[in-house]
Amino acid sequence: MKLLELSEILNLVEYEKVRAARRHEIVALKQARRVSVGRYLTFVFENRATVWFQIQEMVRAERIVDESKIAEASEIKPVLDRLLGIDTRDYVKLTIGPHVIVGEFESGHSDEERGKLSAVHFVRFALPPAARAQFDSSEAALVVEHPNERARTVLSDETKRSLRDDLA
Repeated sequence: MKLLELSEILNLVEYEKVRAARRHEIVALKQARRVSVGRYLTFVFENRATVWFQIQEMVRAERIVDESKIAEASEIKPVLDRLLGIDTRDYVKLTIGPHVIVGEFESGHSDEERGKLSAVHFVRFALPPAARAQFDSSEAALVVEHPNERARTVLSDETKRSLRDDLA
């Protein structure tokens, strides 16, 4: 994915003019790219458009505080405690036919020694050429094999269609 450049990010005033339309587009796009795995985990396959939107929303939100949208830490912490270490071992995988691609987590979102795990992580699945070649014709699934959470979700045809352009 080509990195976004600062010149592509709109200022707050310009973004507000296009926000409703872009938000509608991105919500529809993300719907096909959102995959729930097990009881607690949801993966969103990001692309350039979704990352742009997230940056724009962060720029916008810096001046907005909406307490109703902030989840209580007391509800989230027990779940995060159960999933501690999910980002440090080969617990999260993407399978494409016979290919198993281990998720590479961005560092800095957890501290096992202190028992802290962030609720949001960025995971990259680096598909080898053979897996890319079989993506259209094979079953693809997200797999979690954590001691406290084991689940497998097959990607829908809609999700695979949405991801196809990213693999080209």
